[in-house]
Amino acid sequence: MRITLIYDNDAWDSRLEPDWGFAALIEACGHSILFDTGAKSQILLDNMKTLNISPQYIEEIFISHDHWDHTGGLLAILEQNPVRVYVPDTISSALPAKETVPFSLSGKIHKHIYSTGTLKNIEHSMCIQQDGRVVVIAGCSHPGVKTILKAASEFGRVSALIGGLHGFNDFPVLETLDMVCATHCTQHKQEIQSRFPKISIPGGAGKVIEL
Repeated sequence: MRITLIYDNDAWDSRLEPDWGFAALIEACGHSILFDTGAKSQILLDNMKTLNISPQYIEEIFISHDHWDHTGGLLAILEQNPVRVYVPDTISSALPAKETVPFSLSGKIHKHIYSTGTLKNIEHSMCIQQDGRVVVIAGCSHPGVKTILKAASEFGRVSALIGGLHGFNDFPVLETLDMVCATHCTQHKQEIQSRFPKISIPGGAGKVIEL
């Protein structure tokens, strides 16, 4: 499994432009899925170009929730490659996509790749099974990290959490994880790093996580 952060508030790779928002390329189980699309289409496309990621390489798009900093580049990608888009069931607007698949309840996207289903009427997260463990990718964690991890545990023991954690400060919830990468809107990145130095890794646009 390979996860490349394309769009983030900070830049891991100095060649990339940081900006408020989130997007990541998920390469897992033989699929390449764009998770969220950042805030500004030009920054998304420029960062993708620098990372040698063509819009044509994207097989599908997973939109965690309908906020501008996660959907800003969606139409620009679909204009070049109108792929299938997975969305929470709270998104009702028509998209120029091959197909729009809403998730209300948890369900399978592909073998070993799942959606938590729309949690607290706002957001769903991606869950990837690997070697009996589950990796969770979250957009902003608006439903709450504890809620997301509980939903993801349906698919196995959650070992890793990657993405925006917003104002999360219930730090003991992370004690059972093997890895956490707090990105984007996370307000307490430094405290997470200091509390969990052995499992916490920094994010930033251009960061590549291989699991």
